[in-house]
This record gives sequence, structure tokens and C-alpha cells, in this order.
Amino acid sequence: MLPPFTHRLRRRSFLTAAIATAANATLLSAHKSVAQSADKTLRVGYQRYGTLLILKQSGLLEKALSSAGWHVKWSEFIAGPQMLQALSADAIDLAETGDAPPIFAQSNWPDRLVYIGHSGSAPLGEGILVQADSGIEAVKDLKGKKVAFNRGSNVHYLLLNALTQSGLTMQDVHPVNLTPAAARAAFETKHIDAWAIWDPYLAAGEALPSAKLLTSAENLSPNRQFLLSRRAFIDQNADIARKVVTTFSGLEPWVTQNQQDLIHTLAESTGLAEGVIKTALSRLSLDVGFMDTTTQAEQQKAADLLAQNALIPGALRVEDMIWKG
Repeated sequence: MLPPFTHRLRRRSFLTAAIATAANATLLSAHKSVAQSADKTLRVGYQRYGTLLILKQSGLLEKALSSAGWHVKWSEFIAGPQMLQALSADAIDLAETGDAPPIFAQSNWPDRLVYIGHSGSAPLGEGILVQADSGIEAVKDLKGKKVAFNRGSNVHYLLLNALTQSGLTMQDVHPVNLTPAAARAAFETKHIDAWAIWDPYLAAGEALPSAKLLTSAENLSPNRQFLLSRRAFIDQNADIARKVVTTFSGLEPWVTQNQQDLIHTLAESTGLAEGVIKTALSRLSLDVGFMDTTTQAEQQKAADLLAQNALIPGALRVEDMIWKG
């Protein structure tokens, strides 16, 4: 029979071991919880203007995802091409761009990205501006002129399509690859003859006394916005993709109720006048839905034109990039 103090030692050792085991379990649970929380962060890329930015202002996405334990992290990008590069590199999980960037992305990174949704058309939200005193009255008059645009963006396709329909090619103009801010400065100082640009910078350009609108995208491009993600992310988070798209249904009522505050906020963030933002918002489509055959056909038409002009290495099938979840 063991002496009493030995029983006490055994009981103390047992209690110590039990406490240590419980502590380890608690720490493991805490680490697991932190890891799960980190894993459940949706990283969203947005531009300084567009439906995703408005969704960010509304807080609707955070509310929609919080019940599933997800958080949202927002990152701003200067334009669509840069955003899709980040998406491809796994720096973000969701992005919104115009029509051309996804086509260039599919050409560069086959099978990596997918369309998950699109907005309604907004052809008045992009266009080509020229100097009011330039004598340029039609797209065909751009021959030999310096035309600024952001290469790989939605207005790249707009310009290409406008030139094609007027019997010209990109070789007939002098393309100048500039960001919106740099292009505006070049336009105001008359270092360029024309500027292909999207809202709200288009609306700001139209307000300049020295500018006139040569053409909008009407009859040239639907000018839709597209939601995109990585195939690997969506394959594991299909429910999140569906929730993101359906959340947009609440955006138009929110904008109606908060329009003046939104205009003020966007004017501050862009440095543009409130009247300019109001004009841009009036021609922005807030309707967002899943990809359909009509929109797929529009994108295929754009891809075919880019391939025919050797702006992408070869033909591609837009259908291959559409998420069918």
C-alpha cells in the first residue's frame, strides 16, 4: 500500500496533466478559430468608381456575408487590367471590370479566372472626347490623330470597334497609353487630339469648355461591368459567389435612399464636382445578374474583334471562362 503523500503526488500529477491537456485544447481551438476567421475573408478589388465601389459604401455585402462568418477586405485599383492581374496572382478574390480586360486576362491566363456575373448595359457611360476646335466631326476624322486610352481597358475595345465601323484600324491612329488622370492632363493641354474614357471621367471631360463628345458607346459596345473571380476560389466557395451576386439586388433601393450622401462621398474620393458624379450615376446600371447567353455572345464578339486585330494572340472561347455554378 502506497503512503498517503504518494497518492497526493499522483492526484497532483493527474490534475496538472488534465489542466495542461485542457489548456492545450483551448489554445488549439483558439488557433483553429483564428485560422478559420483568416480563411473567411473575401478580398475584393474595386475601382474609384463603379457598382462595386457603391456596394462598398452601402455595407450590404458585409451584412450579407456576416451570417456565414465571412469578413470583407477592400482594395482599390487604378483600372481593370491591373485588378485582374492581382486577381490572377491570388492577391484578391473578386474583381469588377469592363468588357475588354477579362478577354485579355483569358488570353494571358487560360482557365485561371471566371466570370460570375454582369451588370446591365450602360453605353452612355463611356465615349470618345475630342477638342471642340479640332475640326474632328466623325470617327473617320481620327486618322493620323493622337488618341489616348488605357490599354487593355473597356475603352480599348470601344475605340477599336469605332475605328472598325468607320473603315479604319488602330494603325490609322497614334495610340497613347495613359491612365485617366494623365490622359485628362494631356487632353486639357492639347497634347492629344482625342480621349477614349469611361465615367465619371467622361462626365468630367464633357464638362470642359474645350471638349466635345465625338461618340458614346451607343451602337458600339454595351459597356457592361463584369464580376470575376479565380476558378480555384469559386470551386471552393460557390455559395459565396451566389451570395455576392444576389446582394446587388438591394443596391438600387439603397442608392435611391442615400443618393445625395453617395454623390458627396464619391465627389470627395474622386476629386470631381458633385454635378459630374450625379451625371455619371444617372447612366450607370445597378442591375447585376448571373452570366447569360446574350452577354456571353456580346463578349465573344469583342474577343473575336480583338483577335482579328492581333491584340490577343489567337481566338478564344468566352464560354470556357464562364462559371456555371
